[in-house]
Amino acid sequence: MTTAPTTRRRARTTASLVSLGALLAASATVLTAAPATAAETLLSQGKTATASSAEGAGYAASAAVDGDLTGTRWASQWSDNQWLQVDLGASANISRVVLNWEGAYGKAYDIQLSDNGTDWRTVKSVTAGDGGTDELAVSGTGRYVRLQGVARATGYGYSLWEFRVYGENGTTQPGPGGAVRVTGSQGNWQLTVGGQPYTVKGLTWGPAMADAPRYMPDLKSMGVNTVRTWGTDAASKPLLDAAAAQGLKVINGFWLQPGGGPGAGGCVNYVTDTAYKNNALTEFAKWVDTYKSHPATLMWNVGNESVLGLQNCYGGTELEAQRNAYTTFVNDVAKKIHSIDPDHPVTSTDAWTGAWPYYKRNAPDLDLYSMNSYGNLCKVRQDWIDGGYTKPYVITEGGPAGEWEVPNDANGIPDEPTDVQKADGYTKAWGCVTGHQGVALGATLFHYGLEHDFGGVWFNLLPDGLKRLSYYAVKKAYTGSTAGDNTPPVITNMTVTPASAAPAGREFTVRADIRDPDGDPVTPKIYLSGNYANGDKRLVDAQYRSLGNGTFAVTAPEKLGVWKVYIQAEDGRGNAGIETKSVKVVAPPVAGTNIALGKPTTASSAQASYGDCPCPASNATDGNTATRWASDWSDPQWIRVDLGSVRSFNRLQLVWDPAYAKSYEVQVSDDGNAWRTLHTTTTGNGDIDTIETGATARYVKLQLTARGTGWGYSLHEFGVYA
Repeated sequence: MTTAPTTRRRARTTASLVSLGALLAASATVLTAAPATAAETLLSQGKTATASSAEGAGYAASAAVDGDLTGTRWASQWSDNQWLQVDLGASANISRVVLNWEGAYGKAYDIQLSDNGTDWRTVKSVTAGDGGTDELAVSGTGRYVRLQGVARATGYGYSLWEFRVYGENGTTQPGPGGAVRVTGSQGNWQLTVGGQPYTVKGLTWGPAMADAPRYMPDLKSMGVNTVRTWGTDAASKPLLDAAAAQGLKVINGFWLQPGGGPGAGGCVNYVTDTAYKNNALTEFAKWVDTYKSHPATLMWNVGNESVLGLQNCYGGTELEAQRNAYTTFVNDVAKKIHSIDPDHPVTSTDAWTGAWPYYKRNAPDLDLYSMNSYGNLCKVRQDWIDGGYTKPYVITEGGPAGEWEVPNDANGIPDEPTDVQKADGYTKAWGCVTGHQGVALGATLFHYGLEHDFGGVWFNLLPDGLKRLSYYAVKKAYTGSTAGDNTPPVITNMTVTPASAAPAGREFTVRADIRDPDGDPVTPKIYLSGNYANGDKRLVDAQYRSLGNGTFAVTAPEKLGVWKVYIQAEDGRGNAGIETKSVKVVAPPVAGTNIALGKPTTASSAQASYGDCPCPASNATDGNTATRWASDWSDPQWIRVDLGSVRSFNRLQLVWDPAYAKSYEVQVSDDGNAWRTLHTTTTGNGDIDTIETGATARYVKLQLTARGTGWGYSLHEFGVYA
């Protein structure tokens, strides 16, 4: 922990964690019935209703709130994106919305709330409406409630017999709860809110800020009392409001370059760039003043991993100067925040305890330190002791070992922990936080996220909205029990065969033991990710067939490289187990002898010094798929091989690099001058091309006429088989 790594790969979700912490929710809302509670009342009937349009005078917005379920209705003009809203007259706690559709219903729509009728926040999204009666459970406060149409189900407009809103009248925002303080003395500190002890039991926030009302009740049910963000601005208000409504607090983040890992977000010069620092200081002060009295505000967090990240911007004595200047600026921000808001602490996060000496030297106005740590979290305590620090800390990201700190597997890529190991990682992390009593004041573990991609499966507690073993591990850590919960399927003993030589486009075998602790029927699915093969972090549906007994025949991708294959087992109760292994996709064997192997090969051009180059033409006929020929970045180009004499052959295999040909011809010649065309395509996709064509010739040429990318043409192998 005390030595800065030269590379720290962060298994984030689809994008870097930029300001607003905008890891977007990907799952659609399912229509569910929610019975009214004893305190629930109908709030909308007879209230003022308006709409974007009406089909005619007899179909006004008021007809949707008049209590008549069969005689009167609102109907919009015949186009999408129409809306209907009701003014409840005062802010209320909304718990349920019931839509009684006429035949012209909404297939996709949002339910939105507003305090002023201008600024709207979405509390429910429906993407597969089927008409009839939609009864939607919602959570949030607002005076105005709106149905925002997105897509109609018919050729008509939107039409509602009745738009009913239920909840509690006269709801007010919870009181601020008093000042937040770091109290106590060396080694015996405590965080207090309104004079009462407060241990941070948190998660980092992933969904859109506007979707906070949808997810905050779930966080509360997990025992979470705090969420952490990376950026604070106007979009933060729905998150803060939703947190306050559930009695949760927020660590409000401020983003500084370079954040989110080494070099992320750009490199600023903290020694000389006064304009950047002044602009940041002004911006931060604005939002501190805006949210300092908000009941959800717990503390302010300035920067994220920038002391570590500066090593990817500078080196040597300049790096030291920048780190000192950065932490000095953090102290300037802390002083400014304290001058505006004396009632909430200020901290700063890094991902390396070697950053703490800089804070100790240059940032005395910080109230406490913060640290992002995963596999090494339990070493933070000893580093704090060894450093002789005089301030407490919180863990602002933590959990199981990350991509940058696990050993590589047999295919040379990070060996992702199993679901069971990840869940244990959260349990261990929380144990190490609580074990440093009087110094570690809690944690916001990583990550309440919904992305169903490479990084999402590694860290998210709810990828695609499905609860993992890690979700329940965090809940047990924070509440002490998960008794009565239905928990996810458990996947063990996953294997891939052959793991290091799966022929492209052909089947390989995946097997695992899958059991459900609650005896629920389990539905397995298979996904692939090309993160290590082509940089695509998405999980895509694999082509596969079940062989029974937890065994599947999976079709390998056409593109070479190391892929990740995932088994996802769903129990139909909102839970999933997900396990993953790597598979190395190789060129499929071709019958016959490669008569081009090692033969003289020439090309119209070859890159000399870009990336892994030089990339001469001979690399395409050396029998090694780890090398490649690469042309200049222009059309047309060509590459040809001299077989040494006139030879007969019956097929070609082209193993493309990602820089492939969209259009090309296969040409042959006996003398290298007169050419005849054997094969033409204008629909190349960069996969391995196996071309069945019989010919007799000495020279074989690819005449490349249109690139598939902005780069040149690049071939790993150009095989000619007899």
